[in-house]
Amino acid sequence: MRQAQITRNTLETQISVNLNLDGTGKAVLNTGVPFLDHMLDQVARHGMLDLEISAQGDLHIDAHHTVEDIGITLGQAFAQAIGDKKGLRRYGHAYVPLDEALSRVVVDLSGRPGMEFNVKFVRARIGEFDVDLTNEFFQGFVNHAMVTLHIDNLSGDNAHHQAETVFKAFGRALRMAVESDPRAAGMIPSTKGSL
Repeated sequence: MRQAQITRNTLETQISVNLNLDGTGKAVLNTGVPFLDHMLDQVARHGMLDLEISAQGDLHIDAHHTVEDIGITLGQAFAQAIGDKKGLRRYGHAYVPLDEALSRVVVDLSGRPGMEFNVKFVRARIGEFDVDLTNEFFQGFVNHAMVTLHIDNLSGDNAHHQAETVFKAFGRALRMAVESDPRAAGMIPSTKGSL
């Protein structure tokens, strides 16, 4: 089983992540940021991974440190759980609609952090959640998972729908990328011989 448990403690946040890439879509989430819990539940369900996240952060200031550090810690867990990447598909992509909204996410388990984030939210907040934090979450993940990630919201006039399609597509793209490729058993999917 490809699993990892990571704890991150700073003066701003205390975060624990348990990740199982070969899970069944179960999530136990207690981040203190309810909308983020809802989005991470989508990642687990559509990525078919098991995810437990517990976080305490300086929410009396705002949710920035908590959301970013959850992305960082999840990225660290992902990098550990994925192992040497032998026999994996490496690339994953997904288009996900929700009513009028449509998003595309493409991931490469490249070993290099890189992100293109093209989401123009139609409003600045979803309930109490600042939509700018979506970018912060994914940048934290990318930097520590060492993946290349392209996120594009192609349509949408409801910010909740825009965000939900992004997180669902992210889960689906990860699911594809980490799948075993029977034609590449034991091989690193790179001409360099390493990722």
